[in-house]
Amino acid sequence: MKDDPFPTRLQHELDHLKSIFNETDAYLFTKDLEGRYTYANQAVLDLFGCTLAELQGQDDRAFFDLALSDAIARNDRLVLDQQVALAREEINYLNSTGEKRFYWTVKKPMYDRDGDLIGLCGISTDITEHKLIEARLAEQHQLLEIVLANVDALIYMKDSEHRFLYVNQKVSDLLGMPAEQIINRRDDELFPPTSACQPRLLDNPVFETGELQAGEEMLTDIEGKQHYYWSVKVPFLLADGTPTLIGIASDITELHQLKEQLHQQSVRDGLTGLYNRRFFFEVCEKNLSLNARHHLTSVLVVLDVDQFKCINDRYGHPLGDRALVHLGKVMLSVLRSEDVLARIGGDEFAIWLPNTTLSAAASLAERLRLHVMQSPLPLPDGDELIITISAGLVENGKEEPMESLYARADQMLYQAKQSGRNCVATKAC
Repeated sequence: MKDDPFPTRLQHELDHLKSIFNETDAYLFTKDLEGRYTYANQAVLDLFGCTLAELQGQDDRAFFDLALSDAIARNDRLVLDQQVALAREEINYLNSTGEKRFYWTVKKPMYDRDGDLIGLCGISTDITEHKLIEARLAEQHQLLEIVLANVDALIYMKDSEHRFLYVNQKVSDLLGMPAEQIINRRDDELFPPTSACQPRLLDNPVFETGELQAGEEMLTDIEGKQHYYWSVKVPFLLADGTPTLIGIASDITELHQLKEQLHQQSVRDGLTGLYNRRFFFEVCEKNLSLNARHHLTSVLVVLDVDQFKCINDRYGHPLGDRALVHLGKVMLSVLRSEDVLARIGGDEFAIWLPNTTLSAAASLAERLRLHVMQSPLPLPDGDELIITISAGLVENGKEEPMESLYARADQMLYQAKQSGRNCVATKAC
């Protein structure tokens, strides 16, 4: 009688299946109703450092510190008692090394051919490295969020439609709303029209050229206050290929204000707030060049306060200073917006009347003289100080330099003084 080939064929298939199980990197095992191991693949045996015969009949107490790894027994009982499958993360502490390992474990109830529960089968995948990387990424993300939230700059990300994809706390503070209300909204939906267009001056070139852009920007906060920023905008592609930009804007408002103050100090007279001599001459020289190109006529007025020394001697220099400030305000109220008034020095002033004929300038100067005389300076004792001025006017000559023009105007002022003061002297070129 020949041997039945079926047992041999079955054994061969079982051996082949075990070989497959042993070659896999996952941990495969089965347990009985008491939680004792009945089978494990080679990965489990290597982890525990034992043979299959040594493993069988043992429960997890022999291999894990269950005081720290109670999830193993808890999950086993859930599968066996409720006969449900589960897929969960487990943390195991090996008795042999004390090492902490993370596993993604799938456990299912196991039945015999009659349908009776005989235990459970499980497959575990070691995700320790993944968890460590995940933890490091979470830590780095938290660190980045702390840095971005506390750095003294606006930091944001936008897409090519100018929609915000990310904002830090500084942006939220500027706009007075939480980040989630800013995300996916455009500049023109968040900023007043006066400043909404500002960011696009740098945003658009980033998307058009794909190159970093940097420059000054002005933004308005929720209270209507203007803030100035030095902005750097860097092109950045998202993982899906979406073009975006990352913006970093440092507040330079104080620096901008200081710059404006320094500029004002460089062009303004410290006492009256009018333009100073240097700036006045620069303006006049530019206008003379413009006049020469377009054949225009302008008039220079040089004037001073009559008997100013007597005012200082009688009332003191502080009141003399008040008289000069008062005079500047009175003259500004008469002049046109395009006229340029400057304090040249002491009690001497000058006015540039662009695109004006000498006769029209003479009429304006006469109105100015009368208005000054009719606008006395109130004195501390209740009296009034009547101020009068004398002025010399000249019309610019063809390609005449400013030094020559000013000298002629000064000569006309001298004539006005010689004529008895409180008058206007004029002369064409």
